Amino acid sequence: MKRSRQETLGDKIHRFRSVILVISIPMVLVFFVLFLMPRSPAPLPARDAAIIGRKAGPSGQSKSYAVIFDAGSSGSRVHVYCFDENLDLLHIGKDIELFVQKKPGLSSYANDPMEAAESLVSLLEKAENVVPAELRGKTPVRVGATAGLRQLGTETSENILQAVRDLLHRKTLLKSKSDWVSVLDGTQEGAFQWVTINYLLGNLGKKYSNTVGVVDLGGGSVQMAYAISENDAAKAPKPTPGEDEYVKELFLKGTKYFLYVHSYLHYGLLAARAEILKVSEGSDSGCILIGHHGSYKYGDKEFPASASPSGSSYTKCRSDAVKALKHEEPTCSHMKCTFGGIWNGGGGDGQKSLFVASFFFDRAAEAGFVDVNSPVAKVKPLDYEEAAKRVCKLSVEEAKAIYPNVAKENLPYLCMDLVYQFTLLVDGFDMEPWQDITLVKKVKYADSLVEAAWPLGSAIEAASSA
Repeated sequence: MKRSRQETLGDKIHRFRSVILVISIPMVLVFFVLFLMPRSPAPLPARDAAIIGRKAGPSGQSKSYAVIFDAGSSGSRVHVYCFDENLDLLHIGKDIELFVQKKPGLSSYANDPMEAAESLVSLLEKAENVVPAELRGKTPVRVGATAGLRQLGTETSENILQAVRDLLHRKTLLKSKSDWVSVLDGTQEGAFQWVTINYLLGNLGKKYSNTVGVVDLGGGSVQMAYAISENDAAKAPKPTPGEDEYVKELFLKGTKYFLYVHSYLHYGLLAARAEILKVSEGSDSGCILIGHHGSYKYGDKEFPASASPSGSSYTKCRSDAVKALKHEEPTCSHMKCTFGGIWNGGGGDGQKSLFVASFFFDRAAEAGFVDVNSPVAKVKPLDYEEAAKRVCKLSVEEAKAIYPNVAKENLPYLCMDLVYQFTLLVDGFDMEPWQDITLVKKVKYADSLVEAAWPLGSAIEAASSA
């Protein structure tokens, strides 16, 4: 018999080719569709999830905190802020920030650094208590000392700062670093204050011409800061040796700003008293209310501070205040200056609206021409002059009865303070006496009021770099 040939695989495929083709085309299409469909992402490992997000609050928002100490010449203050992931402020309890203060300031403990550091303990405890326990190790605590400590000299101020660093190392779980405890230079203070007020007003991210300028009168120094055009920034003169640059570049909310900022050491309200008393060279002062005899201590120095037998005089005090500003010394070598030969920044749109803070508000409230309970008030430099003319006619006892909100230690200097503030605005910063300015103690933010102080600017920087 003849054996039949066995059919090969190729023969079978050839014989059933039409069936295979009908079946395979739909299968290929199904696989192609599945390949194009979006796939669910794989869950993040726990370590990577922790890197991407901070602790979520009850509402699902990511929260971060910052604790900032303002170690000023007149007292120490602590601010605690809470931010969401967009750097918008969140409530801490019923308030938008924790703010606690106490007197005296660190500079009052020049001979006892340990006692200076211990003076911050009660503030530190209150700050730490509002930060959730699980976030304390991630929450930066910064201590910024201002002009009061700058006046003490490098060795004394550094001893106090080191004592504060040691205290933080021993007493708190908050995140601290050695260089986070420092004496702020005046331009840092002025820049932070500008950021604070424009942040609270919702101006950051807008054109520089839509921001406001800031004058901040502290105890030891006064700062002016406002945004200028790029062209004006390019014309900024070189500072003299030892001085800070006039212009700082900031990048905030997607916008680049050229910030003119200058700090005038010795011309804060408390320091200026000493400068004005120097003008009278130890003789009775026309700026001291009659009935006061004694001396004025600022930093580690004392100055004779007794009233003239004829009492205080607005005219005489004004003359002394102008001399204390050294308006013509040295001669201004720039196109336009404020006082002491300092470039004024050139003016412009960023200065057209001025917010004036700190002691300017306090004395206006105490002298009765703004409401002490109002966080913001519109005034003119002329208001300070008119108040000074009324006060300078009084004795200490009369002033005590008429101005009950003025602290006892400040009463003899009320004439001097008001005269100086008018002189600083008009002669120092070249404002018109009738120019409108905004006095600000607090700024409304959402449904709350926030202190218009430089620590918020520092907290924004700390939270941004955390």
